[in-house]
Amino acid sequence: MVYQDYHEPVLASESVSLLVTLPGIYIDGTLGGGGHSLQLLRHLQTINGDSLLVGIDQDTHALEAAGKKLGELGDRHRLVRGNFGMVKELVEPIMRGAGNGLPVMGFLLDLGVSSFQIDTPERGFSYLKDGPLDMRMDPDGPLTAADVVNGYEEAALAKLFFRYGEEPLGGRIARAIVSARSSAPLTTTGELAEVVRAACPRKDLAIKTLSRIYQALRIEVNDELGVLEQALEDGFELLSPGGRFAVISYHSLEDRIVKRFFAAKTSADWGPKGVALREPLKPAEAVLVVRKPIEATAEEISRNPRSRSARLRVIQKL
Repeated sequence: MVYQDYHEPVLASESVSLLVTLPGIYIDGTLGGGGHSLQLLRHLQTINGDSLLVGIDQDTHALEAAGKKLGELGDRHRLVRGNFGMVKELVEPIMRGAGNGLPVMGFLLDLGVSSFQIDTPERGFSYLKDGPLDMRMDPDGPLTAADVVNGYEEAALAKLFFRYGEEPLGGRIARAIVSARSSAPLTTTGELAEVVRAACPRKDLAIKTLSRIYQALRIEVNDELGVLEQALEDGFELLSPGGRFAVISYHSLEDRIVKRFFAAKTSADWGPKGVALREPLKPAEAVLVVRKPIEATAEEISRNPRSRSARLRVIQKL
């Protein structure tokens, strides 16, 4: 397998400067090539007090690449394999060991698929480069995109494309896939792309439809939204008071989940409307660090097109 280089991290300076406040344990739940973690470590070296960076990734190649990069800054980091939905079970042993006595003061998630994974045809994430229909962020994961495309019934595929791709042609694409696979299974990203393009009534809309279909398949294969919801709950629980939670999202489905979770944590519950209470039933558990999501500058977008759709939200635990 030929690997491409990891691209520069999105909104790196903004996320790091807003996340790091006090010494402690900082978690990069989406390590990738270590771009955000490298800046986190550099920033932690500028503040007084002991700190430790914990990097999490499902991909062994990502862990290897990041390890080489971070090793140049010393040994105040620990890299572990797993997805960020397992953050509690991955980080708690480190808190009892190398991070004994250190509070968890920051948790960063940079959601979505990495540029490295998209640019590596063998991973099967992109319709632009032919490769096996895989899309697993964890190469050892049980479900592949080929399993979904060739195994799901038409109704299940249509629902998947509507729900995770927000694709108005979801039903039409599902019928086309079922028809095509009746002759032979679809096994490559190129074969699937041909079916999707042929099913689009307007060829000028094919690229957007392809993007939505591939997004829907990727989310299904990796249970991305379920993992995100688990990580938000467990990550917030791990944070010590004063700790911050930063999330970079790239599409409306995941951003909606983050926005609602952060809103719930920063809002007090006053119970049913019309009931006068002196104190809320449940006080707010966090405050917004930035009231509106931060977006990439025009300069960053020109340098790194992937940042165009990025949204950074940050809260601080009370």
